[in-house]
Amino acid sequence: MKLTNKDNHITLLLKRIPEQPGVYQYYDKEGQIIYVGKAKNLHRRVNSYFNKDHTSSKTCQLVAHIADIRYVVVDSEQDAFLLENNLIKQYQPRYNILLKDGKSYPSICITREPYPRIFKTRIINKKAGEYYGPYSFGNTVDLVLELIHQLYPIRTCNMPLSIDSIEKKKVRVCLKYHLKNCCGICEGYGNDQYKEWINQARKLIKGDAHEIGRQLEEQMMQLAAEMKYEEAAAMKHKIELLEQFKSKTIITNSSAKDVDVFGYDEQDDRVYISMLHVHSGCIVRGQTIEYRRKMEEEKEEMLAIGMMELRQQLESDTQDVIVPFIPEVFDDKLHVHIAMSGDRKKLLDLAMQNVRQYKLDRLKQEDKLNPEQRGVRILTQLQQMMGLPTLPRWIDCFDNSNIQGTNAVAGCVVYRMAKPSKSDYKRFEIKTVEGADDYASMREVVRRRYQHLIEEGGQMPDLIIADGGLGQMHAIREAVEDQLGLKIPIAGLKKNDKHRTQTLLFGFPPSEISMPVTSEVFRLLTNIQDEVHRYAISYHKQKRSKAQIHSQLDDIQGVGEATKQKILTHFGSVKRARTAEKEEWVKLLGTHRGSAIYEQIQAKISL
Repeated sequence: MKLTNKDNHITLLLKRIPEQPGVYQYYDKEGQIIYVGKAKNLHRRVNSYFNKDHTSSKTCQLVAHIADIRYVVVDSEQDAFLLENNLIKQYQPRYNILLKDGKSYPSICITREPYPRIFKTRIINKKAGEYYGPYSFGNTVDLVLELIHQLYPIRTCNMPLSIDSIEKKKVRVCLKYHLKNCCGICEGYGNDQYKEWINQARKLIKGDAHEIGRQLEEQMMQLAAEMKYEEAAAMKHKIELLEQFKSKTIITNSSAKDVDVFGYDEQDDRVYISMLHVHSGCIVRGQTIEYRRKMEEEKEEMLAIGMMELRQQLESDTQDVIVPFIPEVFDDKLHVHIAMSGDRKKLLDLAMQNVRQYKLDRLKQEDKLNPEQRGVRILTQLQQMMGLPTLPRWIDCFDNSNIQGTNAVAGCVVYRMAKPSKSDYKRFEIKTVEGADDYASMREVVRRRYQHLIEEGGQMPDLIIADGGLGQMHAIREAVEDQLGLKIPIAGLKKNDKHRTQTLLFGFPPSEISMPVTSEVFRLLTNIQDEVHRYAISYHKQKRSKAQIHSQLDDIQGVGEATKQKILTHFGSVKRARTAEKEEWVKLLGTHRGSAIYEQIQAKISL
């Protein structure tokens, strides 16, 4: 979108913007911030919105709503990045990326009470306590809490304890005290140690398992030196519990001491970023967040934003960072690495595995809430891959089936919104083609299919797929375009040497569109291919079976429909009937009819 003469206010603003790093803010006519951006060169970046035509409809829409521009000059691009992030969080502009919260994942809460409790929650209330998380992978929360309550006898009850209520003996100890699972703070027991237990638990939650273990070992040695062997044995048991916890929940890595590892994945306008926090060589916490793109932000920019957000949430000050690719902007103090091998590569792979699983879980969850959304998502991907003018809501797929030209048939399966519509399936007997000519058979059934729709005034499909390569595509095109004068996109499924679907063919001359075998589009297309093959084969078998039964029984004098059913019910198949003895025929149909039919069958066998 280029400026016109009436945009004098914007024109004057653009001339004044300096060529320095900074953050710019776009306002609409109501005075609301609609976009915040950063730039190494404010003048060049902001002017680029107005001095060229944009291919993106989102950018054109943004520019059309800009009524005012403001900016803040900073010292460096890093400062601009930080300021931009803060402004986006504060104002939530409609055209900036949207951070989706992690409320569906649990956090650990340490309550703000005289005698705090520690528990898992999905509800965040900063006034009620301090929170750690959310935790987005594994059963880490449950294992951490289990260990805390095994190491420290802090209370788990919901009693509103206060110093006054304890001094006045308003509350009595419960069964957990007698089971030695609680110190009995409600009657004042353990008052001197309670605060220290909470501090130790806080360190454990933050990932200082090694430090806790070192302190426990020192206490054990001190108790042993004082000949307090029972207490020393109890301390040893706690150390063993801590080691068991570490072996269950944390992946030991000797070469990566303190490091943050990031994984990245995306789906359409959604971006997923995960972080694993490694402390003292062990993974102690992890989290994944989701963003929604509002403009055409590059993945390098998205990763930089996600890194800063996750490090703030997990309160990480680690200077060593592992990433799948270099982010757009990062703190100069950070040591950013792209791991290629060794333990660091294993950590990166684990972060990528976490972010992919998070994406899959989110998509599955949304598909359950809105089943049609999955179909729209897959078909949108297919539309973009092929460059189709419309969403392929209705897909037809054809396949032929015959054995050396005999009993030649074809099938057409119909998929609507990426799901089979079996009531719309069609079967065809080949009527005009002699012998095994797949291409001629394909032309016949396609012409018949759409000639019928034309005569009925029916809707045409958005896409036709051939269960084959270029030859079948040309046959379909000749029927659709040359004979019927229709314009319908046509695709083919090319197989490899092992007769497995490899690529999608589209266009004339066709282009090969490769698809990852794990993609939803590939699974949809192979599902369509398998279904049309099954449908055509089943019809061919049915026709062949009828033909076999007809050739053996229907041509025999004295065998009507009722007698034929009686014979097949008794013998089970035509083959067994042909090999049966005369006595069995006589017993089944009587002396005269049984003998006559048996002799006719034997005469046909000898021919």
